[in-house]
Amino acid sequence: MPHGMCLAPENPMKKLLALTVIATLASVAQAAHAETAQEAAVRKLIQPRVPAAIDSVTKTPYLGLFEVRTGTEVVYTDAGGKYIFMGSIVDSKTAHDYTRARVDDLSRIRFADLPLQLALKQVKGTGERQIAIFEDPNCGYCKRLRETLQGLDNVTLYTFMYNILSDESAAISKNIWCASDPAKAWDDWMLNAKAVPTAPLGCQSPNDKVFALGQKLKINGTPTLFFADGSRVPGAIDVLTLEAKLTTAKAVR
Repeated sequence: MPHGMCLAPENPMKKLLALTVIATLASVAQAAHAETAQEAAVRKLIQPRVPAAIDSVTKTPYLGLFEVRTGTEVVYTDAGGKYIFMGSIVDSKTAHDYTRARVDDLSRIRFADLPLQLALKQVKGTGERQIAIFEDPNCGYCKRLRETLQGLDNVTLYTFMYNILSDESAAISKNIWCASDPAKAWDDWMLNAKAVPTAPLGCQSPNDKVFALGQKLKINGTPTLFFADGSRVPGAIDVLTLEAKLTTAKAVR
């Protein structure tokens, strides 16, 4: 679990939805990597020993090991599928973490594909830098991050109200979405615990669509941040880390 992150409680229906999404995406992942006969043989051997459906098996250049991927999770096995190796493969000379780099790549999205119309938009200064954040209104770490964000300038924040902690979260998010100034109402709630009036009858919120999006992106905790280059950072991070990411992140077109 990343430091500074609120995790969703176990929910059978939500878990079923997530598994359905993963199963649907598995065929796409397999098409992207055409397995060799040896990789297919390893998949057949190791699948009964892995609790989730395997998306891909790929031979690595490391000691004859095979990468076994389920979603954005990566483990390794031998050619006989006898052993499972969990943890990072790190270059002893350069300290480069190949596993971390691989997981980061698997977690990357195309920022331009995010349905930003489902998010609250706040522009600070020129707004030239962009961050998309998935937050739950009852997440303490999200509130801590929101305080940190006050120190940023020249940034556009897109906040997806991702209600995973309780039914109350969904009600709060709907009230905020239906407020006269939703972005201000969000900050009032997150920074000052100032509630907003109940949503007027007939006002529709994008709660369900945002939840489905979060499940598709395999987000199981808040806050989760996405930068313009599509990179993902889970958890509440400090302002120095934020500024460093905003400096290096370039939009991918």
